[in-house]
Amino acid sequence: MQVFPKLLSSQIAFDTARTILDGFDKHYRLFRESSQAARRHFETSNWRVAQNEARERIGFYDHRVEECIRILEDEYGAEDLTDNVWREVKLHYIGLLTAHKQPELAETFFNSVCCRILHRTYFHNDFIFVRRVISTEYIENEGPIPTYRVYYPAQDGLQFTLKRILTNFQLDCPFEDLGRDVALVEERLVAAFGALELEANHQIQVLSSPFYRNKGAYIVGKGINGGRVLPFVVPILHNARGELVLDTILLDPGDIVVLFSFTRAYFMVDMEVPSAYVHFLRSMLPLKPASEIYTILGLQKQGKAAFYRDFLHHLRHSSDCFESAPGIRGMVMVVFALPSFPYVFKAIKDVIHPPKETTRALVKEKYLLVKNHDRVGRMADTLEYSDVAFPRSRFSNELLADMKAIAPSIVEEDGDQVIIKHLYIERRMVPLNIWIADAARNEDEAALEHGVREYGNAIKDLVAANIFPGDMLYKNFGVTRHGRVVFYDYDEIEYITDCNFRAIPAPRNEEDEMAAEPWYSVAKNDVFPEQLATFLLGDPRVKKYFMKYHADLLTPQYWQVRKQRILDGQIEDVFPYSQELRFRHADNAENDKPVRAARAA
Repeated sequence: MQVFPKLLSSQIAFDTARTILDGFDKHYRLFRESSQAARRHFETSNWRVAQNEARERIGFYDHRVEECIRILEDEYGAEDLTDNVWREVKLHYIGLLTAHKQPELAETFFNSVCCRILHRTYFHNDFIFVRRVISTEYIENEGPIPTYRVYYPAQDGLQFTLKRILTNFQLDCPFEDLGRDVALVEERLVAAFGALELEANHQIQVLSSPFYRNKGAYIVGKGINGGRVLPFVVPILHNARGELVLDTILLDPGDIVVLFSFTRAYFMVDMEVPSAYVHFLRSMLPLKPASEIYTILGLQKQGKAAFYRDFLHHLRHSSDCFESAPGIRGMVMVVFALPSFPYVFKAIKDVIHPPKETTRALVKEKYLLVKNHDRVGRMADTLEYSDVAFPRSRFSNELLADMKAIAPSIVEEDGDQVIIKHLYIERRMVPLNIWIADAARNEDEAALEHGVREYGNAIKDLVAANIFPGDMLYKNFGVTRHGRVVFYDYDEIEYITDCNFRAIPAPRNEEDEMAAEPWYSVAKNDVFPEQLATFLLGDPRVKKYFMKYHADLLTPQYWQVRKQRILDGQIEDVFPYSQELRFRHADNAENDKPVRAARAA
């Protein structure tokens, strides 16, 4: 090694660095193979396999970390890997990354391996990458296909250029009517921006790999015309005959942000240089942090690393103190927040009292289920951390004493730090019960109607994804800054297919009707939908809007039919954009319904 000839003398350090990088390279090769397979599954409409592989890909990273640790532990003893050797390991690793295509991901993989081996007192920049070292600016693909392709519509006309963009992806599946769909896209562009005066240097830049998620493929790009930058996304779906159709074009930045929301399943995208994709997407979505973009691209570990760096930066540039999160105190989690930071921190209590029937291990299983499941835009993704250090000075004595009393096994003080051994971090939202109460108190009928309607929509989307929320009280749902209602309390969720939805039997006599306890048997997973009215519809104004939009949720028949559709292997259509945005096609003109396509959530 010639980068640091006087400093680097340990062969063990070099071999260790090489082993860790080999482990990462294996991980990313398998990650790309899985992402490339998503194209084949889309072309052949092999939805079930696509979903399973997307779920399995989430676990790839941890498998490779464990594999790498086993290799190092088998090869070396603790006496071999001294502090000086570990310092050299990092320096050798930096040298190995100088020409790497995914250096920021490789640095994070290094951290994951080291943090599993080393004590937390080593979690500083001498031993791990607290700060990134290798720049990702201007890294480009080695192959013939660049990160994005550039088209000049002034030369050939906009419609021809749009058709060329789509055919260049060479999807092995015919379009129903590409000319018709491209004309619809052009019409939507003109309607949104007026007649487009195409300057000679007008560019359309399109990322070279489509984004796949469930049944949808998405073409992501932006138009640059003079000083105007126009982001767009074109979803491609299958119609009932298996042909491809352009379902819409998303032009509103708000709609595009929702498509890349933290409440959605991760995309499958083949990226040789992921930082280039993140840079491109951030130019379209400048308010979305890089951490969330890495995460939605399936690189959730890199998202976690980027988020934590952002959090440390925020702590250094703020002075407010942590406080209990607003809302009704939970029975399972202790939840706290930093007012200046748009996230909440959740730790599982040591003792979970009745009526909750769960344990710390079961709660962690539920959160893992959500991580691996299709969240259909209605369940918040969570960042899970271990051994997180917070400044002691940012906790009041009262809050810290409360946390120690509730979760003593995972909260400890260590000098000027508070260490939380296991933690979930989620986007902060307005609890739905607070939203509804504020709307009712302020007599804001529009907000009240929106909250109740969105609540029911959230439940129905979860049902489509085979998720029963369990505890359906409003306090377990939140309202995002985009006005969407999202479920975020997972300790009682079950699969719809594991539940038994029943009607309450009629009382046999007056004694049954007056009895304090049910006169009928109730099994563990029995659900009686009509009971929801008792807990949810006490306010007549809430009841009015609930019955207007979602009265079917109070009937066992609704749930039974949905359950049977899932058991029959049907995958429901849940779209990550408004139905009103979808194109209407001639073959559906008799009922004016959008093309029967795929679940693009």
